Amino acid sequence: MSAVLDAVLNDLAAEGARLEALVADLPDTDWRRQTPAAGWDVATQVAHLAWTDEAAYAAATDKSRWDALVLEAMADPEHAVDRAALTGGLAAPAVILERWRTARSRLAETLRTYPDGQKMPWYGPPMSATSMATARFMETWAHSLDVHEALGVEPEVSDRVRHVAHLGVRTRNFAFSVHGLEAPTEEFRISLTAPSGDLWAWGPEDAAQTVSGAAYDFCLLVTQRVNRSDTSLVAVGRDANTWLSIAQCFAGPPGEGREAR
Repeated sequence: MSAVLDAVLNDLAAEGARLEALVADLPDTDWRRQTPAAGWDVATQVAHLAWTDEAAYAAATDKSRWDALVLEAMADPEHAVDRAALTGGLAAPAVILERWRTARSRLAETLRTYPDGQKMPWYGPPMSATSMATARFMETWAHSLDVHEALGVEPEVSDRVRHVAHLGVRTRNFAFSVHGLEAPTEEFRISLTAPSGDLWAWGPEDAAQTVSGAAYDFCLLVTQRVNRSDTSLVAVGRDANTWLSIAQCFAGPPGEGREAR
């Protein structure tokens, strides 16, 4: 296992443990609090994480199960994710939590031993073990934000979000494609200030198209947890500005984003 994969899995475990600690002792009524995602309560959010971890495990280990999941998604691509989450969220909180605990632990162990250089299928492009771990970190972090907001608890802000920032940069062209737009051919310079104050940068320093600002804001934007107008992000160049209006680092159809505050 590479050092990069080990680091991502360790951060994924930390992020999962933080969310579990937040919800583990909640009364059942708090599991039914509505989150910023329309129609999704806390239980739905955690059930979605369990379902996605189970789907990733199937993609890595069980072709027949994975093929069945793909057929389910193709039958109703606009509602498949909602249906799985809402159905799973009807279970008792203790059942949902145990399901998620089992799913994320099993997936992590599978990714640790996944053959180097081999890719597993996914709803978007095929993924290596490191890419899948990064995607699972992104989803865990983003849905944890929704749960924190529903419960009125401030989330921890840490440099672990670098995994989300990296994924956001890597999915630039994907964001254009899912909106039916031609992806830019030139590279952008992305310069982001980490929560710790470090500078994270991607792309050539002399690029004409640039994005700069707080890394945490960028991560909120690419997971569509904030409206662009509520961030510190600055884009220079037409394509860079377009990207920030459609940025999306998660698989599936274009998200609805969030209204300006």
